[in-house]
Parts: sequence; structure tokens; C-alpha cells
Amino acid sequence: MVLEATPNRQQALVTWEKLPDDFILPDDPVENIQQPSLAAALTDALGAADWIQPQMLIASNFALVATIKQKPIVKAPDWLYVPQVLPVAEGIIRRSYTPILEGSPVAVVMEFLSETDTGEYSVRPTFPYGKLHFYEHILKVPTYVIFDPFAAALEVRCLRDNQYVLQEPSPEQRYWIAEMKLFLGIWQGTRLGITTNWLRWWDEAGNLLLWSAEQAEAERQRAEAERQRAEAERQRAEAERQRAEAERQRAEAAIGELQTAQQRNQALSAKLKELGFDSNELG
Repeated sequence: MVLEATPNRQQALVTWEKLPDDFILPDDPVENIQQPSLAAALTDALGAADWIQPQMLIASNFALVATIKQKPIVKAPDWLYVPQVLPVAEGIIRRSYTPILEGSPVAVVMEFLSETDTGEYSVRPTFPYGKLHFYEHILKVPTYVIFDPFAAALEVRCLRDNQYVLQEPSPEQRYWIAEMKLFLGIWQGTRLGITTNWLRWWDEAGNLLLWSAEQAEAERQRAEAERQRAEAERQRAEAERQRAEAERQRAEAAIGELQTAQQRNQALSAKLKELGFDSNELG
């Protein structure tokens, strides 16, 4: 099955064809050790928030495919989001994704800069095509994110009239990602022993989407606070029981003293009567 994209003056005819099974995918090493961690952190927060649905495709360093003049063009962004993909047959592992043919267009791609490579900005309009040109004119990805963790710099480009336009951040220095209905911004801190600048998600109300470890820690703290509250309530109840017991013992002691006094008076009255005195007359 071959689906064609509408050509324009800036690009050659694009077709959406299944990547041949014998096509050797690039196996280049990541450009720095932080890239897999940055991508994993983005996905982890979405998963912890139950945002990810079965029909979505969210991946990192995963091959996106288009064909131009019978040549497959493959780019593997550091992170990508596709809202809906067709399921693959049982036992088949998805090794690449061809938009239109296999599901909806790619909605968001992200590239994380290394200290040396700047290919993320390449607008090379001929084979093998620069990344920015590929996402802008071939895949027509609505949102293209470039993040430099070393400089804590974030750029978000949105497709307007077939051209990327740099977006302005909110007052909180976050960018609205319309395709995901989430804000994206930079957060400096530590995850899994790595201290760096991370990309984080915030919901429309401005609430940070927690990583699974943060969510577990928050739940642990909530459970500990509940345990401490229950313990404080137990101690309060015990203190109240002890106060009531002390009050009971004081009352019993007072009754005992009264009974002793009554017995003493009765014994004195009996003694006086024995001696011939009338205790009532003495009173």
C-alpha cells in the first residue's frame, strides 16, 4: 500500500510505504548519556499520571519513516508522540513507524542537543535531509521541541502555514503543547542519582506531573503522616482513658474515705452508747 502526500514547490513527492523488512536501521550510539534518561523521565511522568493510552505510540530514539523518490528516509528523534496507531499483529515487534500508513501523523518530536552536534537545526532540503526540514516539510510534525540540558535552553516550534514558528513561554517559562494538552518546561534537580536540567510536564491547572518515584515517595509520606495522625489519636485516647481511670480512682478513694468516716462515726456512737451517753444529746 502506498499513500502519497500532496507535493508542493518546496518538497518532492512523499510516499508513505512500509519500511522493507531487510532495511538496516541506524544503530548509532546516543550522543550523551543523559539523552535516554531525559526521554525516560518524560514518559515515566505520563505513565504515573495514567495519561498514556493503549492506542498511543510514545517512544525514544525510534525510527520515523517517509519515502521520497523510492528512497526510505529514516529519522529517530530522541522522543516522540503519536496519538493513535494501528495495532501490529500478535508476535510482531514494531521496529519503525510510517505515518498515515500505520496510524495518525506524528504529533510531537523532541531532540536533545549534545555539546558538539547541531543537526537538530539542519534545514538541508535534499537527501538525506536535515532533521528540522524533515519534521517541518516532510512529516509536518505540529510541534518540534529542541532542548539543551547543558545550557538549560528550551525551544518549541509550532507549525503555522507549513512553517515552524518559535513559541513564547508562559510567565512560568513553560510551553503549552496543544497536541497533549500539557505544559512543558525545565526543572532542575535529581532523578535516579542524576542531577541535571530535566524536561517536566505540568497539567493545565499548573500541577507538576510527578515521576513514579516521586509519586511513591509522596504516597509513603502520606501514609507516614496518616500513621502519625493515628498514633497521635491513639495516644490522645490513651491519655483520656488514663485521665478517666484516675478520675474513677479518685472518686473511689473519696467514697472510701467517706465510708471510713461513716464507719468511724458509727463505732464512736456505739462506744458512747455503751458508756451511757446519748450521741444525739452530745451532738
